[in-house]
Amino acid sequence: MTLGRFPILNVQPTVDGGRWPAKAVAGETFPVTATVFREGHDAVAAGVRLRDPDGRRPPLVPMRLEVSWADHWAADVTVTSEGEWRFRVEAWGDPFATWRHDAGIKVPLGMDAELMLEEGARLFERAARRVPDSYRNRLKDLVPLLRDRRQSPDDRFAAATAPDVLALLAAYPLRDLTTASAYYPVRVDRPRALFGSWYEFFPRSEGATLDPPKSGTFETASQRLPAVAEMGFDVVYLPPVHPIGTTNRKGANNTLVPGPDDPGVPWAIGSPEGGHDTVHPDLGTIDDFDRFVARAKELGLEVALDFALNASPDHPWVTEHPEWFNIRADGSIAYAENPPKKYQDVYPLNFDTDPEGIFAEVLRVIRHWMSHGVRIFRVDNPHTKPVRFWERLLAAVRETDPDVIFLAEAFTRAAMMHTLGKVGFHQSYTYFTWRNGRDELEEYLRELSTETAAFMRPNLFVNTPDILTEYLQHGGPPAFLIRAALAATLSPSWGVYSGYELCENVPVRPGSEEYLDSEKYQLRPREWETAEHDGRSIAPYLTKLNQIRRRHPALHYLRNLRFHEVWQADPHIICYSKRVPGPERGGLGDVVLVVCNLDPHGAHEATVHLDLPALGFGWDERLLVDDLMTGAQYVWGRDNYVRLDNWPEPAHVFSVRRYVEQ
Repeated sequence: MTLGRFPILNVQPTVDGGRWPAKAVAGETFPVTATVFREGHDAVAAGVRLRDPDGRRPPLVPMRLEVSWADHWAADVTVTSEGEWRFRVEAWGDPFATWRHDAGIKVPLGMDAELMLEEGARLFERAARRVPDSYRNRLKDLVPLLRDRRQSPDDRFAAATAPDVLALLAAYPLRDLTTASAYYPVRVDRPRALFGSWYEFFPRSEGATLDPPKSGTFETASQRLPAVAEMGFDVVYLPPVHPIGTTNRKGANNTLVPGPDDPGVPWAIGSPEGGHDTVHPDLGTIDDFDRFVARAKELGLEVALDFALNASPDHPWVTEHPEWFNIRADGSIAYAENPPKKYQDVYPLNFDTDPEGIFAEVLRVIRHWMSHGVRIFRVDNPHTKPVRFWERLLAAVRETDPDVIFLAEAFTRAAMMHTLGKVGFHQSYTYFTWRNGRDELEEYLRELSTETAAFMRPNLFVNTPDILTEYLQHGGPPAFLIRAALAATLSPSWGVYSGYELCENVPVRPGSEEYLDSEKYQLRPREWETAEHDGRSIAPYLTKLNQIRRRHPALHYLRNLRFHEVWQADPHIICYSKRVPGPERGGLGDVVLVVCNLDPHGAHEATVHLDLPALGFGWDERLLVDDLMTGAQYVWGRDNYVRLDNWPEPAHVFSVRRYVEQ
């Protein structure tokens, strides 16, 4: 809050008053808003002043008064490069707007007309000294004109308020008694921090179809990469690739009695072969890992690595640093629990006994994997570790390697999820997975795209090795299409866990969200080619969604999400849009409109009522909508009837342009 000559309140986007920077990516446009007002009736104006990472100040961005009764001002600003940006809001008295308002009333009525025109002439004398030379004469010529009593006052006032004059004074405003807010930080990351399609798979399962089955290696896993790339994914995410302990090893379906060939849970990290800085010998060597990363890069994929601060009882840390763990009353080390869940094969760290030692070791491990080409980390359960630890660790990495991205896998209370985003996590898992109805989807995505967008970027994973929702269990293949269409178009970042394209939907038991024969505990063979040949794979659908995402910049951003009304109160139809203004399509820019059936069990119909100005149209205009999924084309207006089946096309994904009569 700034109480200068003109109060400036409620500046956004700010995070806890500037304690942490707001988030953006290079090339992103985002709104800056503030409450700005002044005493009396004279005009006030406002603008946004940016500072780039090198301290340069781009031209002031004028703000518009969006809600006059609330003194709510807004501007759309664009950050063009990565780094630490700052912005502030400036407010000033606008003498020209005050004069234009008062003279516009008095001159036509003959009230103090000559006095008003003389005051205008003096304002133009001031203004002429502020504009570039090429515009100066245009304003200087108005001075004698306003004083020329041979012409009518109305004509002189009209000449002084011509459209080109108003535009010139808007670009180079007269500013009296300028007040400025504090500067607020904005951290601008590379675009992948906001936009990307993620694919998770277990390298060790890529040998399970061999005869006889055996654990896959980085070499066999690399053979899966072309298919992942062909589906249009940008990031391939690997669960932990480190040695796995044998003490308290879990067997198939989480049994406590493993068989001799059970491979163990990858998150139970550490064995005599090594810990977090080592690869599992069954997967290969660190050189094999490097080749896997290089192959992914050739295919346009980035490798994201799971980063789990867990240790099996066999981890070298347990013998080298027993003080890093929780010691129970009987002298044993406590394993991880989240009652009623028990993780007997995992020891959690105690961050309070030797915080400096743990920090140094974790930073060393992170930098080790960074040196092997990993620039994205998916962090397992960060909400079970101290927030200040993450703030310090992420800051240390950012200082030398600002391109490295961290995704928080934190399904927990909102305060913790929000704070992890504030202290530096670039992305976060969300509760989208359990939001299925229209009302709850709209409420949650409005929150993610407005209230929390300054500090928490969502990644809408449709499933994970731990999460097979009831919706997917009971909705059949249509449910998998619907959830993919929603995730891929609602959020700039989305993800799937391997097997989603095969619509795997069998839980270990009724009421559980765990998969039967979960890949966490055993190798999982998948006959990809057979499934595609038999038409059981929805990979073509995922491919089409990712192709649309890449081609349409509107889907690369989060804050531009807008929901539209659905009439007839059908709760199973949802409609929303995204737009990036630009010169394309006659000045519309890129506009994507989505209408989706949320019911995997049947068809639904409704009338969608479009907010046409949000799409860049006037209320009475007609638009041509091209269905990017099917190739169909329709002419739409404000109100439009839709009928959507549950299969094979439960969603319209439209590209929108103006309709021109032939």
